[in-house]
Amino acid sequence: MLSDPAFYLASIPAVLLYGVAKGGFGGAVAVLSVPMMALVMSPTQAAAILLPILVVMDAVVVRTYWGQFDRRALQLLLPGALAGILVGYLAADSMSDDYMRILIGLLSVVFAAQQLLGLQSRGAAEHKPGPAGFFGVLAGFTSFSIHAGGPPFTMYLLPKQLHPLVFAGTAGIFFAVVNAVKLVPYAMLGQFSSDNLLYSLVLVPLAPLGVKLGHYLVKISEPTFYYRVISVFLLVLGGKLLWDGVAGL
Repeated sequence: MLSDPAFYLASIPAVLLYGVAKGGFGGAVAVLSVPMMALVMSPTQAAAILLPILVVMDAVVVRTYWGQFDRRALQLLLPGALAGILVGYLAADSMSDDYMRILIGLLSVVFAAQQLLGLQSRGAAEHKPGPAGFFGVLAGFTSFSIHAGGPPFTMYLLPKQLHPLVFAGTAGIFFAVVNAVKLVPYAMLGQFSSDNLLYSLVLVPLAPLGVKLGHYLVKISEPTFYYRVISVFLLVLGGKLLWDGVAGL
C-alpha cells in the first residue's frame, strides 16, 4: 500500500485534520479522519493505523497545554470513559458501528442546534456527575469503536463556556488517557500487525505539525467565534454520522 499514491492522498489530509482537531480547533471534526482513510482501506484498519499516531499527538497536546485544563471535568468524565472502553472491547464482535453512528449523529445534531440557537439550559453550564458519567461512557465507547469520542465529549463540555485554551487542554488530557488505555484492548484484538505499524510510522511525522497548527488557530480565535465554529462542526459532523449510519443499515 505504501507504493499506492491513493494511500497518501487519503491518509495525509486525514492525519493533518486529526492533528488540527487534537490541537484544539474544530474538536469533533476529527471523526472525518477514519472515513477519509477508509476510502483506500477498511475502517477497522484505518482506526488501527491511526491509534499509535493519536498517542503521539496526545503527547504533543499535553505538553502544549499543560496547566490549562478543567480538573473537575476530568475527574467526572474519565471514570465513565474507562467504563465505555471496557464495554466497547466486550462488544467488539457484536456491536453495529452504524447504530453507533446514528446515535451519536442524532445527539450531535440536536445538541449543536441548541447551542447555535441559544436554547441550552443554564444547568448545563454546571458540572454534574450524572451527565458527565453518561457522556463519559459514550465518549469512551465510541472512541474505542470508531475514534468518534469527540462529539460526546464536546456535548458535555461545550456549555461550560471555558476559555478556548482551557477547553482544548481539557480535551487533550482526556483523550491522552483514553487513547493510552485503548492500546491494550486494541493489541488484544490483534489490530497492531506489522503492516499497520509500518503505515503508522510513515505517517507519524505529520502528528506534531497538525497539533501545532490547531494550537495556533485556538490562540488567535476569539472565544465567541471559537465556540460557534465548534458548534457548526458538531452540527455538520452529526449530520454526516447520521447519514453514514442510515446508509449502512
